[in-house]
Amino acid sequence: MSNVFIVDEEFQDLRLDKYLNLLLQEHSRTYIQKLIKDGNISVNEKIRKSNYKVQAEDKIIVDIPAPVYANIEPENISLNIIYEDNDVLIVNKPKNLVVHPAPGHYFGTLVNAVMYHCRENLSNINGVLRPGIVHRIDKDTTGALIVCKNDFSHNFIAKQLKEHSIHRIYIGIVQGKLEQSEGIIDAPIGRNPIKRKEMCINELHGKHAVTHYKVIKWFKHYTLCEFQLETGRTHQIRVHMASINHPLLGDEIYNHNKCPYKLQGQCLHAKTIGFIHPTTNKYVEFEAEIPEYFQNLIENVLI
Repeated sequence: MSNVFIVDEEFQDLRLDKYLNLLLQEHSRTYIQKLIKDGNISVNEKIRKSNYKVQAEDKIIVDIPAPVYANIEPENISLNIIYEDNDVLIVNKPKNLVVHPAPGHYFGTLVNAVMYHCRENLSNINGVLRPGIVHRIDKDTTGALIVCKNDFSHNFIAKQLKEHSIHRIYIGIVQGKLEQSEGIIDAPIGRNPIKRKEMCINELHGKHAVTHYKVIKWFKHYTLCEFQLETGRTHQIRVHMASINHPLLGDEIYNHNKCPYKLQGQCLHAKTIGFIHPTTNKYVEFEAEIPEYFQNLIENVLI
């Protein structure tokens, strides 16, 4: 589908992506930037970058490709559903469940499960490997995750994620006894330049990242904490807590202490998620039940 726009004088010198975002409000600015990068948008028959300053009488052609539907297979995998309506599905993700497929690993993921459950009612903005997925949590992190059933709800939720207005609270068990009952970690996170699969505090190339933590309970050798995210960087809580020498119990990447318990990855649970609903425009909040292994640790094992 093609859209043709002639720039009015009032929009002179506005960035191309911002100008189109004003006219194509059903699409996010990130999606528009992707269209520009992929060559789907031309200005006076030339491909321009997102930061091009539009001029009066510029002729802009926007080709919006038809949705590409996922070619991965639905699987009848059990889902712990917290809430569902025509726009969103909130699930409590268990451990050892990857959120979406990747090349060479197309089965047994959350996406396979929601494709079976939702049939064709999933957004396709993130392409064939991530239908409905607007954000994710690590394979061995449990808890609340939003799945979007249509493109409108996807864009609506994605905007809140970009603005950091979604309310997210995690609980986790960290190594050692924290000295302060609460604190803020403000340190940029980026790719580890040596171990490329890991993240680290990266002052030079990292992205702004802020984590608030608060102690729920002290144990002899561990601390149960609540975490609230201002940003949503990859492995954010795990990296931030390791940076202050209190890595998450069971974390196989960032905790170099030998774990005395039989665990499967880090003790981290996305407990609460709150956002403005795309249809009602009202704030909604959901809680994911703490997994049994986690509850057993804090009630019966840790002292």
